Amino acid sequence: MIELFDVDYNLLPDNRSKELFSLRKKTFKDRLDWLVNCENNMEFDEYDNRHATYIFGTYQNHVICSLRFIETKYPNMISDGVFDTYFNDIKLPDGNYVEASRLFIDKARIQALQLHQAPISAMLFLSMINYARNCGYEGIYAIISHPMRIIFQRSGWHISVVKTGCSEKNKNIYLIYMPIDDANRNRLLARINQHATKMG
Repeated sequence: MIELFDVDYNLLPDNRSKELFSLRKKTFKDRLDWLVNCENNMEFDEYDNRHATYIFGTYQNHVICSLRFIETKYPNMISDGVFDTYFNDIKLPDGNYVEASRLFIDKARIQALQLHQAPISAMLFLSMINYARNCGYEGIYAIISHPMRIIFQRSGWHISVVKTGCSEKNKNIYLIYMPIDDANRNRLLARINQHATKMG
């Protein structure tokens, strides 16, 4: 059974943090070749701190997907200008929002655990909406790649592109807003239930 849960940075066990940061290195450095900082075969940065909360998706106690949330009132990758060279002036609005970053689904583990038929992206996206709603946020902002945008669109989550930029690889990247309303939540639930019916 796939389980999804959130953990604050301060409560993250050592073994789980090592697993997370190792998987992030595999995804963002080894597979995607992003400009990220790596040390001891792990990827982490200054935003992995007490203001961060992580969503984990696990199967048989193995992490298969994850992302990091940071309230936009605290330093985060978008507001701090990490992506300024890729965009022409981006700024998050004032309000009670949360930024999502370092989102990944581990393809190798999905294959090894024979989960390729499971609606993992929809489950992860639903957990994002549920977390944001439970915490009283107005919505979620993130910067994503073009392939990730396609995954969002296929899931049924009606995200909106706030601004388009160009990465160091000359690929389109997007500042997106993710609404957390009932309609989007229900579409994701329907997609998950549709898969469950097929599997059943």
